[in-house]
Amino acid sequence: MKKSTLKKAAKASVCIHAGAHPDKETGAVIPPIHQTTTYAQTSPGIHQGYEYSRCHNPTRTRLEESLAALENSKYALATSSGVSIEMLIMHALPAGSTILCGDDVYGGTYRLFTTVFNSIHKFIFVDTTDPKKVEEALKEHKPKLMWVETPTNPLLKISDIKKVSELAKKYKTLTVVDNTFMSPYFQNPLDLGADIVMHSMTKYINGHSDVVGGACMLNNKALYEKLWTLQKSLGPTQSPFDSWLVLRGIKTLAIRMEAHAKNAMKIAKYLESHPKVDKVLYPGLKSHPQYKIAKKQMSGFGGMITFFLKGDIRKSKKFLQNVDMFSLAESLGGVESLIEHPAIMTHASVPKNVRESIGLTDNLIRLSVGIEDANDLISDLERAFKTI
Repeated sequence: MKKSTLKKAAKASVCIHAGAHPDKETGAVIPPIHQTTTYAQTSPGIHQGYEYSRCHNPTRTRLEESLAALENSKYALATSSGVSIEMLIMHALPAGSTILCGDDVYGGTYRLFTTVFNSIHKFIFVDTTDPKKVEEALKEHKPKLMWVETPTNPLLKISDIKKVSELAKKYKTLTVVDNTFMSPYFQNPLDLGADIVMHSMTKYINGHSDVVGGACMLNNKALYEKLWTLQKSLGPTQSPFDSWLVLRGIKTLAIRMEAHAKNAMKIAKYLESHPKVDKVLYPGLKSHPQYKIAKKQMSGFGGMITFFLKGDIRKSKKFLQNVDMFSLAESLGGVESLIEHPAIMTHASVPKNVRESIGLTDNLIRLSVGIEDANDLISDLERAFKTI
């Protein structure tokens, strides 16, 4: 598909065609996997754009073309994990930088910032859903970068990306948005003013729980080149085969996200009316604290649900031990449904007092709703509820 046609195409078409032009050599509609480490040169230093696969690889280039098209950016970088893209961004900042970070973020992000980069940078945690608190922190600390996760993991708090990005620009602060929970299909932070958008491609972008990967997309050429140089030097690149798998996963991103969201809405409403549930958090419910913001900046509400059981950790464990179709497992975003206990599993690295201060309690359960039949998933949950 021509680039001019692609720019005018709907997101579902972009998912299928971006980075998927037929192979020039054979005409193959599905591009080959360039499973090679190195490339022949016609003369010392003279090559066809590829010299070593840690630096560039044709399969990974196609993936990055697809990612850039999905997030409406000029540049994209694919890495070996979501945490590795975070590492590159942190290394791109001058030593001693102050980073303003949301107070409810993925446990791996919190661990990276507080146990690895805390000796290099200073981290200030703030509720980024509150623009007043954001501006106060920007004014007081003059951070180099603001890290926004929206919706957050696992409390599904939603920040107004346009508003906080405008505030950041006022104080000459870069804004990074972790868009993992929404995917590029439902939310595009760069269009709302963010400087960098990042994803754990392990989740919805790949969508099949068989690849670990990360990515960032941006429009700033100098910053992209700095990140690429760091990637080349540090080495967390996505392999050719994994790049090919993610490209294959992206082709169904649109229909998967629609199915995730449809199922999640039905299950969220079921949970909201259940007598053994204290509270449900889902961006598509009018009861969500930031429902209006979600409706304004997202075209869909995703497949993640957080709910609070009526009871203590013992009831939570018993409930989790009695699901069947939902797999008790970490991660999210695959076609299969997963269920987990953040305080024990994904967010165990967050100290208990910090968890509890932001509302991440022992009766909190997180669902990654897959694309099975919604009635089967509800029946599975109902069976588990009957055991507590």
